[in-house]
Amino acid sequence: MDTIQASEFKAKCLALMDEVARTGRTIVVTKNGKPVAELRPHRPPRAKSLIGLHKGQTKILGDIVSPIGTGLWKALK
Repeated sequence: MDTIQASEFKAKCLALMDEVARTGRTIVVTKNGKPVAELRPHRPPRAKSLIGLHKGQTKILGDIVSPIGTGLWKALK
């Protein structure tokens, strides 16, 4: 994690934002030697639930309810 003083951050803000987006590294902004803020790359929020995560991305080919064959399942005999 890199650190930078607030006055220097103010002067180089846009260039630092590009650098963080490109490298993915976090920069800590300090004021009087104490950390006050972090500049880090944006990451989209993760899905809260796995249910519906792949909605619209799958295809059902054929019958998914009927058994494949009676010879494969001992319970069907």
